[in-house]
Amino acid sequence: MSFIDCTGLGVLCRALKRVRARQGRLRPVTDSARFLRILRCTGLAGAFDIHPRWPTDLAGTSVAESVSASAG
Repeated sequence: MSFIDCTGLGVLCRALKRVRARQGRLRPVTDSARFLRILRCTGLAGAFDIHPRWPTDLAGTSVAESVSASAG
């Protein structure tokens, strides 16, 4: 992602709320200093469990597969 505004942040916050309501986890994967700075400036840095790279426990798994597995 190269751009995020308040609408995108709102979508992330709503997704986080929905996932937590189902006892799930939302773990964004990014190494973008710009995105991390935006989260810090908006006070949202602590709300998300940010990973700089795809977790090793999911290595070799596609995003769709991991979403499907965590939903089931």
